[in-house]
Formats: sequence, structure tokens, C-alpha cells
Amino acid sequence: MCDDPLLPDTVARALAGYRSLRDAHDVRWGEPPLAYVVQAWATVFLDGRYDYWKAALRQLAERHPGVPVRELGDRLGEVDPDRVVRDALGGDVLDNLAALRLTPEGFALEADTRVVLDDSPFRTALLLDSGRDEAVTVVVDGTAYEVPARGAKVVEVARDVSVGGLAVDLSPLCRRAAAAAVRVRAGFPCRWSVIGANGQGWYPEGAPRKVDAHRRPYFHGDDLVIEVPAEPVTVSVGRGMEYTSSEVVLTPEAGAETLVEVAPERLYDAAARAWYGGDLHVHLNWMGEEPAAPALAAAAQHGEDLHVLNLVAGNVASERVYDVEALAHWAGKDLPWSDDRHLARLGVEYRNDLIGHLTAFGLRELPRRYHTGFLGTADWPPNAAACEELRAAGGVTGYGHPFHVAFADDDPPDVVLDHGRDCSAREIVADAALGLIDTLDVLNHSSIAATAAVYRRLIGAGNRLTVTAGTDAVLSFCRRGTASSPPGWERVYANVAGPLTAESFAEAILLGRTFATTGPWLELTVNGHGPGDTLELAPGQRVEIVVSSIGPEVESLEIRTAEGVLAQGPPGRLAASMVTSEPTYVVAVASGGPHPRTFHRAGAYAHTSPVYVDVAGGHVAREADVRWCLAWLDRLEAVLREFGTFESAEQLDDHLELYERARHVYRRRLT
Repeated sequence: MCDDPLLPDTVARALAGYRSLRDAHDVRWGEPPLAYVVQAWATVFLDGRYDYWKAALRQLAERHPGVPVRELGDRLGEVDPDRVVRDALGGDVLDNLAALRLTPEGFALEADTRVVLDDSPFRTALLLDSGRDEAVTVVVDGTAYEVPARGAKVVEVARDVSVGGLAVDLSPLCRRAAAAAVRVRAGFPCRWSVIGANGQGWYPEGAPRKVDAHRRPYFHGDDLVIEVPAEPVTVSVGRGMEYTSSEVVLTPEAGAETLVEVAPERLYDAAARAWYGGDLHVHLNWMGEEPAAPALAAAAQHGEDLHVLNLVAGNVASERVYDVEALAHWAGKDLPWSDDRHLARLGVEYRNDLIGHLTAFGLRELPRRYHTGFLGTADWPPNAAACEELRAAGGVTGYGHPFHVAFADDDPPDVVLDHGRDCSAREIVADAALGLIDTLDVLNHSSIAATAAVYRRLIGAGNRLTVTAGTDAVLSFCRRGTASSPPGWERVYANVAGPLTAESFAEAILLGRTFATTGPWLELTVNGHGPGDTLELAPGQRVEIVVSSIGPEVESLEIRTAEGVLAQGPPGRLAASMVTSEPTYVVAVASGGPHPRTFHRAGAYAHTSPVYVDVAGGHVAREADVRWCLAWLDRLEAVLREFGTFESAEQLDDHLELYERARHVYRRRLT
């Protein structure tokens, strides 16, 4: 029996099973080769500097000349991922991927040389990159690999490599250095980076070798000892978005331990204002290099000072649902590391790649189903059935990573609905009209601009939806951009009444008292009222609007209504007024370019939930937005008929009946 409260027996057995899957396969854990499963392996090597999808589509275009890009996108699971990695890199080598170039004249090893302490073993990935017109055999650590003509293969190397009986000189892979140690201490849990002059990260014993979206190595904790080379190293410390960062450069003495005491400073204190920040979409395990135990989530939550953490159980591409054992053990309970400022719960990501993925926070019990449409099974029932079931189990529901295609405010729905199974939140337009979904993750790892544009269409059409945030961080990944970045790199802040509990946080979300952010603090008042409130006014009344922000990454503030941008100005404070003539809403937006505090490739962003302005008893239902939603439902019906998998006409009819009910709601709003 296991006595660790963070690792009950059922969870320990599941974790051992995940390690076995990783060891028997690779970072894909034996999952079926859907496009994003293949990409998950490739992007362990390809960080944000390299475009996996562009290289993959180029390979498919060579294999299927004349096929439209739209159709190529539905074949992404067919790519040769080793070649995609080679082609995307364009001749570069990475710190975790050396390259053996096989030329007609011979071979050459290229590497970003790593530092190894004393006699420690060294192992790395090796790209076998052939420029030859015939297949070639390469022997790596005693195993023979055949590399196709002009092809590529990624392997692991520890000892020796030979080509045609000739040994390859592996000395460029690493160099030896004398060992030293640093002890890092802040007085409270933090996020640390310990980096050598060559950019190489150093970690405490047993810590996963995590790298964030900025390619910064990091780990969490306090009063930790790290073995490092007796060479210059930089120690930096941070603690989530409410803090600044600090760093120290030192050269530790060989064989000695050097104490580094440094702490981050607060930029703002949200909890002191009764605002608590949460990440509603985080996975413990979902493929990856290092299966993650709950203790890793505990260290990350406290090290980031993340008030609310929703760890979600979910499948990848098969029937297996990762972390369902943890959900069964802790459903309806706070996880053991929770305290009065940090709350962790187990929830669910319910997944259908055709009509969208949604998450649930605050579940009291297990749901009956977790996914539809995988391995050729039917895309049935509609997500609406899952929304109702998850709500009945106590969950607050919201669509996650909703839209991936760049999308402007005035674009037609066809822009988003032009592909097959791309995980977009397509059913939300129906679910929102019928009151079946609570939130939308306007902050996510996909297109923030597209999601915000759809969100404003939805609330402009009369739907009440709360702005939330979910990073889709995966603790079992170590090197995969935003997925391997720390939980809480985006957060939804909710204005909570009373002590922080799962119930009080859920209530604040359901009331719409939120804003979502990549880091900036963003505040909105309309006649003194904040997000989630409704003002009941007469025509001709004036309202005063004030927006304020904190954060060095903010470059611009906006006040938006259903008609568009009302006011725009520099960061800090923005005020405007308007005279009411018809029902509307007011939201605030903060934005900025790339910044070290921001992990999203698009830059800094924050968006509030609305303050609703009712006029003469009428609620906002802008005609252009309502008709846009109706056009969305028409296009969605065509998408389902083209790409959906159904076992009977009745299953498709269930979706169509849902859309017709939603159409009825929208048509009534037109009158």
C-alpha cells in the first residue's frame, strides 16, 4: 500500500502504466496517429522558431500534387514526421537534436555541444539526415537503421555510431566539466531557471527537464540544490504573472555549494482585492517525455502562486482516458495540497474533434462519457448532451482552445468552418443560444484574436457567456512550447465573494465577474459596476466607463461595445462615456506585442467579461450578430453532413434538431 496522500494506489498504478507506454513507444505513448499526435512527437524538437505545419503540408503537396490545401489538411496524419522535423529545421541543429549529415562524399556530425559533469553518462537524440540517392544503413549503439534515399530518421545515441563500418567521431556532442553546486532559496515556492553560458539548463535531482515557450529551462520549489558546472551560470526566479523576476550571475567553485538567496517582487496582489486567478484546462498526463505525478502539479501551482488549478482527465485519440483514476479518487474533493489561497480540483476535458472540446470545473462525480468520434466511432450524441451531464455532476462548462484560424471581427463564419476535424468549438453557437454552456476560453493557446472575435459575436447576439482562460498545459511534456510552459501562464481572474472555495469560484464565473489575461491586470467599471453586472437604463442616459491596467507588457487599451471600438488609448487608464440609445454591452481589452512575461506567440492580451447595458427593458441582440450566428448554424450543418461519422440517420438528426432549436432562439431575438 502507498502511504503518500498525493499518490494513492490507483493513481500510482496508472502512472506506472503510463511509464510503460512511454518506454514501449515514445512520447506518443502508442496513441493512434492523428495529426496532432504526430505533431506532438515532432514539436518536442521543433520549438516556436520552426513551422511544423508548413513543412508537413509541403511534404503532402509533393506526395499528392494538385490536391487543394484544404484536403491536404485532412491528411496530416499521413506525414513522415522524421522528414518533417528535418525539413522544418532547414539545416539547423538543436540542443536536444544533433544531426549526422549523410552526403554522397561521406558524413559529418553537427551538434550544439552540451556540458556533462565529470563522468556522468550522456544521451541525446540524433537526426540521421540523408542527402544520398540510395538508402543507407547507420548503426547506432549496436542497432542498424535504414535511412531512405533523401530521407531522415530520428534515433537515440549514447555510445557509438558507424556508417559503412566507419566510426563517427561523437566528440562534438558534449564536453566534460568539473561539478559544483548551487542552493537556491527565496523563502517561498517559486519558478527557477539555472542556465549556463551556452543556454543549457540545470535541474535538481529528479526534476523533469522542462523548457517553456521562450525556450527557458525551469523547475519549481524552494531551498533546492542543483549540480552545475564550475563555470558562469545565471540563476533567475519568478512566480507567475503577479510577480516580477530577478536574477543573479555567479561562478560557483568546483566541489563546493554556493547559496543563492533571491526572491521575486510583487507587481500586483489580486487576492488582496478578492480576485483569484485560475487555469481551467491543465493536464497531468496526455502523452509526453515524463509521466507526471500529482506532486509535480502541487509544486507547479504553489511555485506559480496559481490560486485555482483545474486538472482535467481526457483521452488523446483512443478509448484510454488519462488520469481518470485520479478523478475517481478525488472527485468532489480539494486536492491534498490546497490551502486558503490555492485550490486544486480534478475535472474533465470532454473531446470531439469535429464539434469541439469542452472542460468542466467543480465536478462532484464522474461523468458517464468522456469523448465521441474517435477511432471511427460516431460523432454522437451532440456535445449538448455532455454539457447537460457535466452540469448535473456539478461542473461549470466551457469550450477550450476554441479557434485556430486567424479571424477578424467582420469575417463570415466560413473562415472558421472550412476544415474537417480541427478541434474548433463549432457547436458553441448552438449551445450558447440554448443556455447549455457557461464559458468560452477567450485566452487559450490557439488564436486569441479569432476567439475574441467569435466571443463578441456571441454576446452581441444575446448569449450570456463568461470569459475564461485555459492554457492546455501538459505536465507530462517537457519541451513542447506552450504545452510545456507552466500552468497559469494565462489565467481567468474571478471576483470571489468570501473565502476561496470551488463553490465560490464557480459562482463568480457563473455570474460573469471575470477577466482573462496573459499577465496584465485589467479592471473595468461602467457607472461603478464591474463585469457580470447589468445596468438597467432609459434611452438617453449617459454612462461613464473607466478601464485601468497594470503590467509593463501592455501597449494599448480598448473599450468595446456591441458596435465596435468606443475608445482606445495608452496603458494605465482609459476613460470614455456614451449615451444609451439601444441595448449593448461593454468590455475592456488590453494588448501588447511579444514580451518576456507573455508565453503566447501573439503577444500580451487581456479581455473582460461584459457589463451588460439594458435599455428600456431590452437586452442586447444586435441584428448583425444574430444573423451571423444563423449563418454559422447553416454552415455547421453542411460541415457535419460532409465530415461527420454517424451510424444512423437518427444520429445526424439529433444534431440537426439541436441546431433548429438554436435557430428558433436566434430568430425570436430578431423580433
